[in-house]
Amino acid sequence: MNIIIIANFTRRLDGEREGRFSFLMEALAERGHSTELIITDFYHSTKKKRPSPRQELYKTKITQCHEPGYKKNVSIGRLYSHWMWGRNVYKYLKTIVKPDVIYCAVPSITAAQLAAKYCQENGVKFVTDVQDLWPEAFCMSIHNKLLQKLFLPMEHSVNKAYAAADLAVAVSDTYVNRTLSVNKKGAKGVAVFLGNDGALFDSEKGKYNVERKGDELLLCYIGGLKDSYDIPCVIDAMALVEADKKFYKKVRFVVVGDGPFRPRFEQYAKEKQINCTFLGSKPYTEMASLLSSCDMCVNPIVKGSAASIINKVGDYALSGLPVINTQESPEYRALIEEYQCGINCECGNAEQVAQAIKKLASDEELRKQMMDNAHRLAVEKFDRRNTYNRIIEAIENL
Repeated sequence: MNIIIIANFTRRLDGEREGRFSFLMEALAERGHSTELIITDFYHSTKKKRPSPRQELYKTKITQCHEPGYKKNVSIGRLYSHWMWGRNVYKYLKTIVKPDVIYCAVPSITAAQLAAKYCQENGVKFVTDVQDLWPEAFCMSIHNKLLQKLFLPMEHSVNKAYAAADLAVAVSDTYVNRTLSVNKKGAKGVAVFLGNDGALFDSEKGKYNVERKGDELLLCYIGGLKDSYDIPCVIDAMALVEADKKFYKKVRFVVVGDGPFRPRFEQYAKEKQINCTFLGSKPYTEMASLLSSCDMCVNPIVKGSAASIINKVGDYALSGLPVINTQESPEYRALIEEYQCGINCECGNAEQVAQAIKKLASDEELRKQMMDNAHRLAVEKFDRRNTYNRIIEAIENL
């Protein structure tokens, strides 16, 4: 088959670390399909022009369509930039030989809506792969109910894309269900978590270690430091642990990551006088190794988040660490219960998080059991070498 993948949030495409779409496109190419990846020439991570992809490293043709760019994630500029990129993608599609399948990441929305339109006009199979719920995620950042109504046109557009899908792929069952809620075509739904390449993750273990002070245990957080992550809850929990005179284990909170709220979180940790280390942002491979050298990890997501199965929980599983979770997502909480690989706490409840820290720190056998279960979860749900075949087979069955 001739398959086109449209995705504006891809990695550098330099052969170092592959994201969902570059991994998928090469896997499809390996099976004999003709593949093309359409991306933007704007790089979201740096807010600058994208480094040129290293085409020679890939079997798939890589095409860049122009996007004006933006400075802030939540802004009119970003919406305009995505709108322009979507239009440019649509113009490009009209200049090439008709493909058999278009596989489109959502977001962004304009590209998805116009790709759906192209498929309907030309009898091409259309597949959506939902990475995040827009406009729901935007509405979380804007609490004014009146301003939230400004996103109604975005909701109308994304519903058009969902309704046109012949196959609904997503990074969680929650997102698949959102797609199918407006799809009347009888599209099949396939939920495959983002995950990562288990071989890459395993190869980095042991290369870097968080230095320990004596016999202390390490509680690790990886990821962004911004308003959607409830780091203050973990700091409050650590303060409760350290204030418990009957608890003799030493625990240190290790934070690997960066973001606009880092100074605020660091200051709060100082005010609470907890045992805490902020290591800053690290390359992915170093982060994986540092994480794996710890004893337990924490997934503190603020109340009301629309997020479901996010990147970090896959990395937590691949690290093989028991996780302390406050995220409200029923899907992720159910995974923790099913695999018995961590402890679910009430969102924002520092007392429950403190109790979970003490429970894991005090029981080495429990930690070992949960580590074994986390490894099983990683193999079955988060290792792309095993899980992405479900996407490939669903595409081929179209």
